[in-house]
Amino acid sequence: MNSFFEGHIWPMKSALYRLVFLWVKDKSLAEDLLQNVFERSFLRQNELANHPNLKGWLVKSLKNEALMHFRKSAKLDALEDEAELIFQESEEEEIDQRVPKIFSLMKNLTTKQQEVFQLREVEGLSYDEIAEYLEISIEQVKVNLHRARKSIREQLTKQASIK
Repeated sequence: MNSFFEGHIWPMKSALYRLVFLWVKDKSLAEDLLQNVFERSFLRQNELANHPNLKGWLVKSLKNEALMHFRKSAKLDALEDEAELIFQESEEEEIDQRVPKIFSLMKNLTTKQQEVFQLREVEGLSYDEIAEYLEISIEQVKVNLHRARKSIREQLTKQASIK
């Protein structure tokens, strides 16, 4: 029989990794931060088994872990830097040719737009969940998602007209 950690927390590993990588833009650091959160969640799995929003708790813990790292290393502004998102796909996932192109275009979005776009389009979260995880209003979620989609659409159109 699987533990609560193996059955409920571990399956979220890929989604959480992509999210933390979006924030820190460093593979090793993202893995370290995720490991710290997983260690805490493993130790608290009995308590988390009754948590009403487990994914929200994990995202918030991961965000706090990243913020603590940047505060300690005096690089808080690094969260605002833009960099290319490396999309790590599993062998089982079939991805059409547009998805990697869209991920490469995400680097031109603001960090907040990248986060909202990632959570909505990749992770499939609702507006309410995104607002809760990022601690912003639902209206801000909608505005950032609209701007992200519009920017990506314009970039795709521009690329298509060049070819």
